[in-house]
Order: sequence, then C-alpha cells, then structure tokens
Amino acid sequence: MNKPSHRILVMGVSGSGKSHVGKLLAAALGATFIDGDDHHSPANVAKMASGTPLNDDDRRDWLATLADLFAAHKARNASVVIACSGLKKRYRERLRKGDPTLRVLYLEGSHALLRERLETRAGHFFKGDSMLASQLADLEPPSSDEAQTISIALSPDEIVKRFTSTLASARGVH
Repeated sequence: MNKPSHRILVMGVSGSGKSHVGKLLAAALGATFIDGDDHHSPANVAKMASGTPLNDDDRRDWLATLADLFAAHKARNASVVIACSGLKKRYRERLRKGDPTLRVLYLEGSHALLRERLETRAGHFFKGDSMLASQLADLEPPSSDEAQTISIALSPDEIVKRFTSTLASARGVH
C-alpha cells in the first residue's frame, strides 16, 4: 500500500514554535520541511527587522509563493510541511488554493509564554513586543473544522505525537 502524502500548514504567531515543530513533524512523516520565513522578500524582511509589522499587501506575493509550493508537492503526490503564521482566515484560504485538502496545525499559546519565547530567541528578524501585539491583533484563530489546535505549553514531541495520531485516525489506521 502506498504511503499517504500530506500537505500540512503549521501556523501560529511568532514564538509559537512553528519552525521547530514543523521540522519534527516533517521528520516524523518523511516529508519536506519549508520555513515560510525563508520565502519573504528582502523588503519584507527589512520591514520586519525594523520593527514594522507586515500588512496584507506585503503578504500577498509571499502567500502566493507558499500556495505554489503546496501545489507543486500535491502535483507530485509528495508530503510537505510548511511553517507560516497563517494569521487570517483569508490567508489560509489563499494557501488552500495550492491544495484544497491542506491540513492545518494551529499552535496556540498565551501572550506571556509567546513573549517569553521571543525574548530568548537570538538571530531572528522578528523584533519587538509591538510586532507580537500586531500579530495577536490580526490573528483569526481557526475553528475546529479548519485546523487542529494544540497548546504550545506541551512539548514539541508531544505536539507532533498528537497531530500525527489524528492523521493516522483520519485514514483509518489505529
């Protein structure tokens, strides 16, 4: 029997652990991992590095690029995990144009825990509590029929274990 392929979005605000969890999830599934941040334009990176939040116009081409990556993997029946904030429902709908069956893992956390994580992270272009506040203000948390929500208070390994168990049960494997 062929191993099923998956296109998975790991979403959440900055500091939620999207990249770390995404890498672990991709390894568990034998999938390619793509960090959405690596596909921002130089102008977007400079804007964020200066402490200025991105707006919908800034994100348009970036989301189109990520949707194209989902589509390319779907066309090859290949599994991919992409870490991307996916803050707004319309952003996630744009990503689903790449694969309508896109699975979404939403990493949810309190402002205090997110802030604590951001303060200890070195070498990342995302700067400032104002940017976290902006992301939290923009966040439209997905409903349970759109995504599986898992708390970032759990260990990354436990998050992956819980999410992969839902993938297995969705295809009737126990």
